[in-house]
Amino acid sequence: MTQQKIKQYSVHAALLLCVVTALSGCSSIQSVSNDVKATAVEPAPDAGFIAQPERQTKIAYLPFQKVWIDPKFNKDNYTQIIVAPVNTQYMMKMDWLHDMSSASWAGNVQNDIAELAAYFHDEVVKQFNIDPEHRFQVIDTPTGNKRGTLRLELALVEIDPSMPVLHALSWAGPPGTGTAAGVVNQRRAAFEGRLRDMKTNKIVATFADRNMQDIGPLDVTRLTWYGPAKGIMDMWAKQFVQVANRKPGEKVTDAVPFTLRPF
Repeated sequence: MTQQKIKQYSVHAALLLCVVTALSGCSSIQSVSNDVKATAVEPAPDAGFIAQPERQTKIAYLPFQKVWIDPKFNKDNYTQIIVAPVNTQYMMKMDWLHDMSSASWAGNVQNDIAELAAYFHDEVVKQFNIDPEHRFQVIDTPTGNKRGTLRLELALVEIDPSMPVLHALSWAGPPGTGTAAGVVNQRRAAFEGRLRDMKTNKIVATFADRNMQDIGPLDVTRLTWYGPAKGIMDMWAKQFVQVANRKPGEKVTDAVPFTLRPF
């Protein structure tokens, strides 16, 4: 499938959404609340990267949808962090990827997934390195007795393809069919993560999140299947640092979950 065909369907989808939204008054939806995100974005199903997902809950002062923290864990005891390569094996199980009729295009998606994983890893490292508070020193390998070192292990488990790409692949039908809601690209991405104490090799915290990026129907410049997934990863990377720097009683809120901007 050519970029030209994808762009053609992008324009059709954008125009259709614009017309429908204009009739409804072109409203905007915004939020900076973790509570609103809870109603706007459902948590992703457990993918398997976290061994005991059932013990995770929503913690009000953290931006992630599901969290477990070992009661004995004290982040103040750690000064170094290792960011492991991002796991992608669970993304290979995405239903839409296996339902695509184009084997060659699926191969390109797999290459993109590897690139996205490297991007996510590097962005997390970058955010810790530029943290003005220098909460953690990022290292490649632990030294000495490994005391005071955490390992951040992340897995990308879901990224929704853009609706125009699905149309171009003849997977979602021609543009103009179905309801207006079907044209709105949800643009979701999800990860699962865990923190490991390098001295004891024990998992001291787990967390998982699914989030949604801006819905901008007139933005036809991001024609890759993964749309704004990198923007979501940028937000997560910053949140990891914010959580690391969180003071007692402080709440780390989520960013705007989505904004509908037809014009």
